[in-house]
Amino acid sequence: NISNILGQVSLPLIAAVGLSIVLFSGEVDISIGSLQAFVALPLVTVMNATGSFALGAILALITGAMVGVINGFIVTRLKVNSLITTLGMYYSLRGAVYLITKKVAIAERSGKDLFFFIGNGKLFHFFPYPSILMFAILFTFMFIMKNTSYGRRMYAVGGNAEVARAIGINVEKMKFSAFVICSVLSSISAILLASRLGSANHMAGQGFEFQVVAAVVLGGVSLSGGIGTLLGAFIGVLILGIIQNGLGMLNVLTMWQLAITGSIIIMSVAIDEFKKRRA
Repeated sequence: NISNILGQVSLPLIAAVGLSIVLFSGEVDISIGSLQAFVALPLVTVMNATGSFALGAILALITGAMVGVINGFIVTRLKVNSLITTLGMYYSLRGAVYLITKKVAIAERSGKDLFFFIGNGKLFHFFPYPSILMFAILFTFMFIMKNTSYGRRMYAVGGNAEVARAIGINVEKMKFSAFVICSVLSSISAILLASRLGSANHMAGQGFEFQVVAAVVLGGVSLSGGIGTLLGAFIGVLILGIIQNGLGMLNVLTMWQLAITGSIIIMSVAIDEFKKRRA
């Protein structure tokens, strides 16, 4: 069951690292669920046409990065609220997926073993490959956020953008980079999800963004920016994953699982607001 939990939390944790960085900057991105479904389209389409997983994955990551560029440009240059921007992107991407797929999953027909194993294989028959990638991404960005000037500048931007600008930090550039990182990491989780499903599925990623937001806030990442750690985000994802895993093992009805997850979201946000008022 530990192996199963590691596999279950790997996708939301990879996306949570990117979302946490956006939250550190004082912004938010709720388009990541629709992005999961959208970037799977070029991945599977290219693989079916060329038989190349590498080419499909590269195009999927580029597609995801471009979504991040668009989000970042609208927020930093056009000064549109990030919640509104990414909500619009959420619906735009989901609508595009429905139009392209006509609500029918596009099966992967190239038969590439690598594509199957990255999402379903296990090292030593215990460690899911997605969990290995999860820890690699987590530790890399933990080091970046804690030990580099980039991380310190990002926290400064989220803590007080005007003060950060006054000391010479390019606030718009930092926020722009956060959106791109978030979309690229979400695209990596999308590739892993497509591998598990064996297709580009129009239903992929539904509710994913709220699961990730709940987990990172539960882990102590503030919605107001500048507060939290990636280790805390990991713990939040792990706690939520264990709860969902336990509810599944107890055969709790799906509607009650959703209700419990929703309650956790509300409590997490309430705790975050309480801490801000205490501060």
